[in-house]
Amino acid sequence: MGYKILVADDDEALVKMLRSFFELKKYTVVTASDGMETLEKLAGYPDIILLDINMPKIDGMEICRRIRDKISCPILFLTARADEQDRINGLLSGGDDYIVKPFSLKELDARITAHLRREARHREPSSTLFQGDLSIDYLAKRVQVSGHDIDLTKMEYDIIEFLSMNPGLVYDKERIYEKVQGYDREGDSRVVSELVRRIRKKLQAYTDTEYIETVWGMGYRWIKKGTN
Repeated sequence: MGYKILVADDDEALVKMLRSFFELKKYTVVTASDGMETLEKLAGYPDIILLDINMPKIDGMEICRRIRDKISCPILFLTARADEQDRINGLLSGGDDYIVKPFSLKELDARITAHLRREARHREPSSTLFQGDLSIDYLAKRVQVSGHDIDLTKMEYDIIEFLSMNPGLVYDKERIYEKVQGYDREGDSRVVSELVRRIRKKLQAYTDTEYIETVWGMGYRWIKKGTN
């Protein structure tokens, strides 16, 4: 299938079972065992989230309220609570579905499949990346940090766009230049080095977070957060 699923639950045995089940079905499975870790793992852009309500540190409903206006993928609550009001509260907090433990794996699989199919029919390709204080609107070609617009040249923006759309992958300077300019030529590696220096300086005016990492002897990569 190629889908990425985030399983957020502090029940280790359940998480292990769900990981095994979904990996057999060719999902990429990312896990989190508490609320803080769940928020961190969201940077990996899951296609669907299984979210336990009774999570340590931050409960599932609060997580859902925090992320719902930024994350469009389906969120399914997993919980031992069977009370009708709890189900209502879960849906009102932004959840898309609610399944009570213990549950059938076949039923869970069917619900997930239905949500993913519905999402595929209606979802527009994501046009904005949110990472910490930074946001990148790929359609508007606009970069903001803590609400401040970052004044970038076209090539500076193109480097940010290329690296951020390929997080965690290392690209040498020549490859970066070729991708953003469409061709290669002698001396371009020095141009990329200078542009990356300028990008960092502009971002650092508003945040201490590092987004572009230098991999010595190899090139640069966008720092990928939220991977398992």
